[in-house]
Amino acid sequence: MMADLVTRSTDSNGITTLTLNQPNKRNSLSMAMLDALAEALSDSAADDASRVVIIASAGKVFCAGHDLKEIRDQLNSNEFQLALFKRCSEVMQLVVNLPKPVIARVAGVATAAGCQLVASCDLAVAADSARFATPGVNIGLFCSTPMVALSRNVSRKHAMEMLLTGEMISAARAEQIGLVNRVVDESLLDETVYGMARTIAEKSGHTLKIGKGAFYKQLEMPLAGAYDYTAKVMAENLRAHDAQEGICAFLDKRKPEWKDS
Repeated sequence: MMADLVTRSTDSNGITTLTLNQPNKRNSLSMAMLDALAEALSDSAADDASRVVIIASAGKVFCAGHDLKEIRDQLNSNEFQLALFKRCSEVMQLVVNLPKPVIARVAGVATAAGCQLVASCDLAVAADSARFATPGVNIGLFCSTPMVALSRNVSRKHAMEMLLTGEMISAARAEQIGLVNRVVDESLLDETVYGMARTIAEKSGHTLKIGKGAFYKQLEMPLAGAYDYTAKVMAENLRAHDAQEGICAFLDKRKPEWKDS
C-alpha cells in the first residue's frame, strides 16, 4: 500500500521521480503518506542509479498539508499528534539531508505542510497556476512546523506575512519572495523541471553530495566559522578523483569522465 501512496521511478538519466499519489485526498500528508514518502526518499538515497530526485504529485493539488480528518479523529490523542508532527519533521529533514539534489515540481495548490515540503526541497519549479499558503492560523492551528522550512527560504517579513494572514499567494509572488526558483506555463512544467534535472544529473554525484551537505551545514554557522569549515571541505573535495578529473578535463578542453568518487 505504501508503494501506491508514493510511486517511484528512475529514468535512464538517473532522474528519480517520487509522485504523491493520493489525489482523492489532495495528496495530504497523513501518517501513512509520510511513511511512504520517507521510504521512497530512503530508497532513492541508497540507489546508485539515482542522481537527482523530483517530488511531484498526481491530480490537481500538489499537497494540501496534513490530513485534517485524520487529525480530528485523533483530537484526544496527544501521543498521536506529537508522533505525526515529529514524523513530518523527520521527512522534511530527509529531503534536506538526502545526498542528492531534490526538486519540487509544483502543479496546483501547496498549503501548510505541503508548502513546507516545497520549501524543504533544494529547488522548486511551479506552474503559473500554482498557489501557496500557510493557512493554519485560519483554523486556530498555527503553521509552526511549516514555519521552520519557510523561514529558512524567504525573508523574515515575507514568512511572517504568510504565517499571520494565512492568505494564498500566487506562483509569481512565490518566485518573487524566493519560495520557488522558476514559474512557467503549466504546459512547460515538465520540460523545465526535467531539463533542470538533466543538467544537474550530468555533474559528478560525489561533488553534488559534498556541496549540498556543506551548503546546509554552513548556513547555521557564524561567518568566520563557515569560511573555516568550507575551506576544509574544498581541500578535502580536491582530493577526490572527480575534482582532479574535472580540473584536468577543463584544462585539456575535453569532457570529464566522472566516477562519482
